[in-house]
Amino acid sequence: MSHIYDLIIIGSGPAGLAAAVYAQRAKLDTLVVEKAMVSGGQVLTTYEVDNYPGLPGIGGYDLGIKFREHADRLGARFVEDEVLNIQDGGKGAIKGVVCQGNTYEARSLILATGAVHRKLGVPGEEELAGAGVSYCATCDGAFFRNKVTAVIGGGDVAVEDAIFLARMCSKVYLIHRRNELRAAKSLQENLLSLDNVEVIWDTVADSINGDGMVKSLSLTNVKNGQKRELDVQGVFIAVGITPESRAFEGLVDMDHGYIRAGEDTVTSAPGIFAAGDVRTKPLRQIITAAADGANAITSVERYLVEN
Repeated sequence: MSHIYDLIIIGSGPAGLAAAVYAQRAKLDTLVVEKAMVSGGQVLTTYEVDNYPGLPGIGGYDLGIKFREHADRLGARFVEDEVLNIQDGGKGAIKGVVCQGNTYEARSLILATGAVHRKLGVPGEEELAGAGVSYCATCDGAFFRNKVTAVIGGGDVAVEDAIFLARMCSKVYLIHRRNELRAAKSLQENLLSLDNVEVIWDTVADSINGDGMVKSLSLTNVKNGQKRELDVQGVFIAVGITPESRAFEGLVDMDHGYIRAGEDTVTSAPGIFAAGDVRTKPLRQIITAAADGANAITSVERYLVEN
């Protein structure tokens, strides 16, 4: 007979790791299932985190490692495996987590699988992925030192990427489909102060062009329809995220792929909770993901006592 845990946490980004820390302190028999070799989630590919209280300017990778080390120090148990689906018998029933390598069982679950970078969906994007097309400036920016690059997007991540690339690239274009950015004002001020950054407003990418390597971008101005070709060696796509929730379709209520859950992380399925970027929420930041992890354990404890 397989071991039945009090709790299985799926995912080990900031939400999952915070939940693991709080679960260990609550003395819950817990297993964390993570498909990646390294814990941390999206934070691992963030060059610098300047808004996590007490740790200004810390590297994203370093912060992710600190989160994992904290959970390890408290004795959290981790397994590297990919979740395929969940077997749920309802309120009070044991939940089965079916993975590629094994099936694990628990009385409660926290879904903390986070989100992944959204694709543009234009010709050349898939064909040139890894050959000049990237979704992570901090991962791949060094390959484009003294070269011309473009960032597509208008939110915090896009602006952060452009600022980061400007430190090493000869020229950086920020291409945005609207006439104003969504990024934080402080980031916008930083961006617009850089001499080697040019913002191309009201413009979308039609295709990414190249033969084996990125050579150019085909662009269209959405206001006047004017088309142009922009010579670049690298294209960094930062147009948002897509929740990693496919394995939970039909299990819990969702809204455009995000799991419906409030600050208490309670979902439509009793005993199943959602924390971090995968749930519906107005602000997706490291600190709000970590807060979700803590809140989720409070909800888990309440559920276990009542069931």
